[in-house]
Amino acid sequence: MAHDDRAGPGRNPPEDLIRRDFACAATDLNSRWCGDITYIHTWEGWLYLATVIDLGSRRVVGWATADHLRTDLVEHALRSAITQRQPGPGVIFHSDRGCQYTSGQYARLARDTGVRLSVGRKGQCWDNAVAESFFATIKTELLDRQPWPTKAMAHKAIFEYVEGWYNTRRRHSSLGYLSPAAYEATTDPATERAVA
Repeated sequence: MAHDDRAGPGRNPPEDLIRRDFACAATDLNSRWCGDITYIHTWEGWLYLATVIDLGSRRVVGWATADHLRTDLVEHALRSAITQRQPGPGVIFHSDRGCQYTSGQYARLARDTGVRLSVGRKGQCWDNAVAESFFATIKTELLDRQPWPTKAMAHKAIFEYVEGWYNTRRRHSSLGYLSPAAYEATTDPATERAVA
């Protein structure tokens, strides 16, 4: 399978459909997502983490790690979110203008899965503030607190943090001091059963 990580000559990036409006009600679940990539230093080299976050609940609904920065990394994270959440057509996914997110490969994935791509302005980190905030949090609470001898150890710790702490127990001031899972359960009894 050929990998197209370049925006390509003449290819215009998607427009900004979020415009720094990150406020969502729980009733807006699976309507607007955002994501980004960060890196973790291990003794074996860099490990890269891509995320997909639901703006309605701040829940990490998809994520992936890899030892490379190819489009496959962000594609895997988005496919994970789609599999877990099964959104209707038209869910917005917002990111920065990184080549992975503006590549032909990613555009085809979005088209094939009914996702509407959105990107912030060049050089404006605040246009993707929710994704940046999550990375600041996971680095402060986990990744920068100890060395990581192996990529496998870092991946396992990220899994335990995201699935066992951040999504299910960590309280957020923007959610009325509920965890993302508890916040989602306030409007969707099916979600509450799935989380319990």
